[in-house]
Amino acid sequence: MGGATRSALYVPGDRPEMLSGATRRGADALILDLEDAVPPARKESARAAVAEWLAARPAASAAGPRIWVRINAGERGHDDLRAVAGPAVTGLFVAKAGSVRELAALAGLLDGVPGAERMALCPVLESAAAVLAAADLARCPRVARLQLGEADLRADLGVDPGPGEPELLWVRSQAVLVSAAAGLAAPLAPASTDVRDLDALRRGTVAFKRLGFHGRTCVHPAQVPVVNDVFTPTPDELARARDLVARFDATAEGVILDDRGRMVDEAVVRRARRLLSP
Repeated sequence: MGGATRSALYVPGDRPEMLSGATRRGADALILDLEDAVPPARKESARAAVAEWLAARPAASAAGPRIWVRINAGERGHDDLRAVAGPAVTGLFVAKAGSVRELAALAGLLDGVPGAERMALCPVLESAAAVLAAADLARCPRVARLQLGEADLRADLGVDPGPGEPELLWVRSQAVLVSAAAGLAAPLAPASTDVRDLDALRRGTVAFKRLGFHGRTCVHPAQVPVVNDVFTPTPDELARARDLVARFDATAEGVILDDRGRMVDEAVVRRARRLLSP
C-alpha cells in the first residue's frame, strides 16, 4: 500500500460528507468504497462523487493517508476504474476477485490511463475458489497485496465461527503464506463489524498480528486508534531491535546472544530490520 499501513478505513462512496472529513481520521489509508457499502440504486452517483473528490486531491505521496478505491466486480468495475484511476489513487481493491484473466484485464486497462503508472491492485478473496487460487492471483501484474473478504467468504464456506474463530485460521494463514511467497506486502486483517466493543477489537487485532498480518481494515473511525496502537512498535521494541541489528552487524560470527541470552542468527535479525524499516 505504499509504506507501512497499520490501518485502512473504509469510506462509503455515496456519502460525500464522510469523504470530506475522512483524511483527518488518523488512518494510514482510506478505502473509498463503491461496492458493498453502496446500494445498487446509488452506484452511479457514488462513482461520480468519488471521482469528483479525487480530482481535487494531489498526487499520491508519503504525506497524508494513501487513497485506495474498492471497485465492483465485472464490467461495472471496469467503469469504476476508468472513472477513478489517476495520480491521487494508490490502487484499487478488486471486489470478488478470483480470476487471473480478470485481474490481467484490469492491469491492462490501467496501462492505458495517464497518471496511473504506479497504481496497484489488491484482489479481495471472497470465495473458496479465490482462496485456492490465491497463489496465482498474487503473481498477476500490478498486484501489491491480498485482502480477505470474510463476510462473503463465510457464506461461501458455510462456516459459523465460534470464540477465537478457529474455523478461519487456515484461510487467514494461507493469505499470509501466499503473500510472503509472492513477495507481496503482508495482508491487512479483515475488519470487525462490531464498532462498539473496542476491547474485543484490540484482542482480535493482537491475534491477527501474531498470525503475520501487519495492519487491519476498519469500518468506523473509532476503530482506527486501537488498530494503530496495536501495530505501532513500542519505544522498547524499537530500541531492542536497533541494539540487536547493531551488535549483529558488528560481529563476523554470524550468531550472537540477545539481551535475554537467546541465540540470534540472520533469520531473527531479519525481523528486527523489518521492524525498523519505514
